[in-house]
Amino acid sequence: MAERFRLTLAQLNPTTGALAENAAKARAAWDEGRRAGADMVALPEMFLTGYQVQDLVLKPAFTADAMAHVEALARDCAQGPALGIGAPFAAHGHLYNAYYICQNGAVAARIFKHHLPNDGVFDEMRVYDSGPINGPYAVGPLRIGTPICEDAWFEDVAEALAETGAEILLVPNGSPYYRDKFDRRLSIMVARVVETGLPLVYLNLVGGQDDQVFDGGSFVLNPGGQLAVKMPVFDEALTHVDFTRTPQGWRAETGARAVHPDAWEQDYRAMVAALGDYLRKSGFSRVLLGLSGGVDSALVAAIAADAIGSENVRCVMLPSEYTSAASLEDAAAVARALGCRLDEVPIDGPRAAVAEALAPLFAGTAPDVTEENIQSRLRGLILMALSNKFGEMLLTTGNKSEVAVGYATIYGDMAGGYNPIKDLYKTRVFETCRWRNANHRDWMQGPAGEVIPPRVIDKPPSAELRADQKDEDSLPPYPVLDRILQGLIDNEKSVADLVAGGFDRETVQKVERLIHLSEYKRFQSAPGARLTPRAFWLDRRYPIVNRWRDPT
Repeated sequence: MAERFRLTLAQLNPTTGALAENAAKARAAWDEGRRAGADMVALPEMFLTGYQVQDLVLKPAFTADAMAHVEALARDCAQGPALGIGAPFAAHGHLYNAYYICQNGAVAARIFKHHLPNDGVFDEMRVYDSGPINGPYAVGPLRIGTPICEDAWFEDVAEALAETGAEILLVPNGSPYYRDKFDRRLSIMVARVVETGLPLVYLNLVGGQDDQVFDGGSFVLNPGGQLAVKMPVFDEALTHVDFTRTPQGWRAETGARAVHPDAWEQDYRAMVAALGDYLRKSGFSRVLLGLSGGVDSALVAAIAADAIGSENVRCVMLPSEYTSAASLEDAAAVARALGCRLDEVPIDGPRAAVAEALAPLFAGTAPDVTEENIQSRLRGLILMALSNKFGEMLLTTGNKSEVAVGYATIYGDMAGGYNPIKDLYKTRVFETCRWRNANHRDWMQGPAGEVIPPRVIDKPPSAELRADQKDEDSLPPYPVLDRILQGLIDNEKSVADLVAGGFDRETVQKVERLIHLSEYKRFQSAPGARLTPRAFWLDRRYPIVNRWRDPT
């Protein structure tokens, strides 16, 4: 009879800092693996602490507590399969991102991450020491090499493990989502398999943490790059993978291969998952938002309903004299279609009171954007009052186009705790609304069908802070603006590059100026779901005070 090895992959969602809760989830996964006859149960990178812990791991008491939880897990999981789990390790003045192998009631091996990512959302060089390249460890009949996440993006760690006797590669990851990232992961892991000739297991986290969403999508490759197992994206899952020793070495038996949805659905799922986990992990069960009758707030309301259920979403219409009858009707239609509560709080009275209070100081000046912003800030004040009174987190509703050029009022419509569409350009907002109207999935807690009336999507965008106002009074048309923003922000192109591509120089320079002038607003803005490799926050770190402008 051929030798066999069963590896249980636990693609699970930890909560950062919840050590006991995460340990309990690991123990439950181990129990399920034991019942299934597993030889080893594996959890992802830094699962015990959650990921990323950032500077929290620099607190000695936290790291000591995490290490103590690993030791307790090892004792609790003595009679059964080995357990692999990610957690920090500190000793002799060094701190490592580590992967622990627990067997027979003790920690049998510790693997230290060698390549520390220092780009995008990662700055692990700030907090961890680079560990040596470890050799493989034995579990039953199998010698396993474990490159930790970034280690597998380089040739050297996997090659060293193969040369020192590893028979399969187990890669635990905390790899956050961005659009189309699965294909990039897969191509890099195929390269490691081709170079080493070894089967490879890619095990990833799921769940939201602040702005990042870990999308799972774990998989197993056999030599030659053949896909043996493919796990779902965004869902927690346990999968038992059976390996058999053949004359050519160990091979994974073919198992379930999940079909992943397209980029539109994955983006939407990421926004829903990010919001749902942000609320659950921070202790909120209800939200509110200002529902203006516009497309952005309508999409945020839909995301919120899908994340936590329509009954937990309060929408508030805050009309002024500039609010059109159509906007009132559209807001009501969105709330009705979603099944959300809709309150109406007119701001004319508070606005008149503020105008009266400021009249002596404003005497002799002409009305301008100041008066427009007072309206927005009164709305923010009222929404924050409702948030405080009823314990509902306020959601902000600015898309990436607006966030980029500062087309939002600080302490006004920017007030709030989370922004689900922060990394979604306006043109994608329109298409995402259309996608949601045409699609419903089991993971959506909101209703099926057309939840955003087409009139909301199709009408010209307006902040409605003055008579007959349209966004295009101040900004280029969104199809033009978004292409310029993608060039300047996502691709770091120069003004000259974009002009050479056919854009008007004056328009590009205006947009570039607005991006730089708005840095202080973004610095104070709410976090939001990361959908691209150039999301605002950790992906793009610019100085707030910056006098440089592109001279080209």
